[in-house]
Amino acid sequence: MGATRDGPLPEGWRRVRHRVRLPDGCFATAGAAVLGWRLHRAAGIRITADAPQAAPGVTVVSRIGPGPLALTAPCRVVWAADDDRRAGFGYGTLPGHPAAGEEAFVVTRDASGAVWFEVRAFSRPDSPLMRAAGPAGRAFQHGYAWWLGRTLRRLCARR
Repeated sequence: MGATRDGPLPEGWRRVRHRVRLPDGCFATAGAAVLGWRLHRAAGIRITADAPQAAPGVTVVSRIGPGPLALTAPCRVVWAADDDRRAGFGYGTLPGHPAAGEEAFVVTRDASGAVWFEVRAFSRPDSPLMRAAGPAGRAFQHGYAWWLGRTLRRLCARR
């Protein structure tokens, strides 16, 4: 896979694209937060990963919700970037995830020095729960992207 890295997202899938401007000068802080799972943890997601930083092949399991009722979402990182203009990763879902697809979390610095955070995803329901959720499942995905953007802005403001 790796379709969330560059170019258009595939047709025929639910697509999410959420982009938010981050405070000036926070590229390094934001990139480290994304690549080191800090963003997700600060957003209230319980993360278990087999490496301290996102890299191709790393397996990560996200848990949202209380105890035994938590929604579990296993994924594998399919690409990662960490240079002076882009830091982030994309992961593809694994069996047991409520959706099938790929999602990316990327911090970029444009030519003017502005810092941006973007969530890009494409998915399809892959569990009875997600299929039953219908439009509410889509709303959750968009709300999750918004929440991550808000959380990263807050992390950057604290640096």
